[in-house]
Amino acid sequence: MSAPTPSPAPATAAAEAAKPSNFLRQIIESDLAAGTYASRRWAGSPGDAAHHAAGQPDPAKIRTRFPPEPNGYLHIGHAKSICLNFGLARDFGGVCHLRFDDTNPEKEDTEYVNSIIDSVKWLGFDWNGSLGDYSAAPYQASDYFDFMYAAAETLITAGHAYVDEQTVEQMRVNRGDFGKPGVDSPFRARTPEENLARFREMRDGKHEDGSMVLRAKIDMASPNINMRDPAIYRIRRATHHHTGDTWCIYPMYTFAHPIEDALEQITHSICTLEFEDQRPFYDWLMARLCDGHMLASPPPKQYEFARLNLTYVITSKRKLAQLVYDHKVNGWDDPRMPTIVGLRRRGYTPEALNLFAERIGVTKSDSWIDYSTLEGCLREDLETKAHRGMAVLNPVKLVLTNWDEVMGAGHLEPCIQPALPHVTEGTTPPPPRLFTIGKEVWIEREDFEEVPPKGYKRLFPGNKVRLKGGYVIECTGCTKDADGVITQVEATVVPDTKSGTPGADSVKVKAAITWVGVANGISAEVRLYDRLFSDAQPDAGGKDFIESLNPNSLKVITAIVEPSLANAQPDQKFQFERHGYFVADRVDHVVGLKPVFNLAVGLKDSWGK
Repeated sequence: MSAPTPSPAPATAAAEAAKPSNFLRQIIESDLAAGTYASRRWAGSPGDAAHHAAGQPDPAKIRTRFPPEPNGYLHIGHAKSICLNFGLARDFGGVCHLRFDDTNPEKEDTEYVNSIIDSVKWLGFDWNGSLGDYSAAPYQASDYFDFMYAAAETLITAGHAYVDEQTVEQMRVNRGDFGKPGVDSPFRARTPEENLARFREMRDGKHEDGSMVLRAKIDMASPNINMRDPAIYRIRRATHHHTGDTWCIYPMYTFAHPIEDALEQITHSICTLEFEDQRPFYDWLMARLCDGHMLASPPPKQYEFARLNLTYVITSKRKLAQLVYDHKVNGWDDPRMPTIVGLRRRGYTPEALNLFAERIGVTKSDSWIDYSTLEGCLREDLETKAHRGMAVLNPVKLVLTNWDEVMGAGHLEPCIQPALPHVTEGTTPPPPRLFTIGKEVWIEREDFEEVPPKGYKRLFPGNKVRLKGGYVIECTGCTKDADGVITQVEATVVPDTKSGTPGADSVKVKAAITWVGVANGISAEVRLYDRLFSDAQPDAGGKDFIESLNPNSLKVITAIVEPSLANAQPDQKFQFERHGYFVADRVDHVVGLKPVFNLAVGLKDSWGK
């Protein structure tokens, strides 16, 4: 692997200045000004001895990383981290590494690997420096297993690690708690030679799973429990998705990821606040391996930011898995799920998620972001992109009783409306929408009231409205069935009032309603999605999040849509006028055969006060 080309820096200083500042950007700016990492040398691929300070100067000004474990689907919190880490690398002329922390073979799967790769690409980022170039394979922790093993032996030889044969329960009790210091293991005083021999027996498969672990020798009385001789290697006979059965011992995540950062010459290791208490071990390990000449100085530094807390959402992998496996949702890509694949199927765009990540910013203080902020970013993105169309979600037939007399029996009058009402200056507008109006059209049931409430401006006997893109009509009444349910609305068309003609403004009306012609309307399945939970913090305070599931989070209806939507492609977004933004389902929608549209977001926040 050749040295990755750094992501392009912002085009101008003004562009960089326009970025909202935060403590991470200030740290990076300070490091660049001080030349903290200017002496680094790029040594090649992950499999090389990347810890040797040799080779060419690193072309990347900074290196960040996004290091997911391949044991589940990424969610909205990961999207924030992706945008942050890849975005910082882009803005400062650096490189962000996509790295799989595959140190736990029992829970990892290539299905998750492929999904993670696809999600990062979809969000618009790559891990080889030049946007859109995915020629280099992502990094993997398992590429460094040989080096990690050697690092462990170095710690043992220097007296900084020992093999502990206590049971799990004994280690738990002897670890102490926040009010009581820990107790030294009876195996802590072994000589380096004894520990090295025992560790090699672990490597060679001579001991049972769980019978012993390798622990760092630090301080059992440390006020930081994470520094009380943490385990760094365990015996685990499991086939690894990448290395197969080569190893029967595996490094712990807290031991592995600082080494991965160092070997990849990461300059700024950015993670969420739950890892703040792990930073002293990160620094301890880096210092010991630099002292042992395993790593070059300066080593990476870890920085923490507050994780995303989004109302009406849970991000626990375990709880999300429970929703899937208990069939509370229809899979990981259910549009109600906060997974990236779910958000994508719901109709969210990469631009909306990037905007969301930028808008909520980065802090060191935990706070809650209202879900409406995420929805607002999608509306903002789709407003200028989504082609318009008319759809009737709760149809009732409207009959224009004088149509044959005025327009001619069986006549269908062509109508035209723009696909996008506002087009960016200098761009070519898309072709307009073409449809027809005839004697019978579908309208929304809510657009007629036999006895209108105060302030009602749509159809009621004696009132005039405009059929959008069509004619002004005057309501004359309705027809009901034996149960009193309205089955048909009647009106007369006002001649010479067609939209876009000289007489269009000859009759003034106070409302325009959407409609679809009976002659060429298309039946479509429409899935009306809402928030998955009715509680803003469904799992806070030990609550059972299942009890907070919103029973109205999905309603499936049959709607009538205008003919311009007949050729909608899967994943294509639209604004159904007066209703909201919809997307042709990327899984179930079949062009020309089975139209399926998902509600992405309404035109306004229906949950706001």
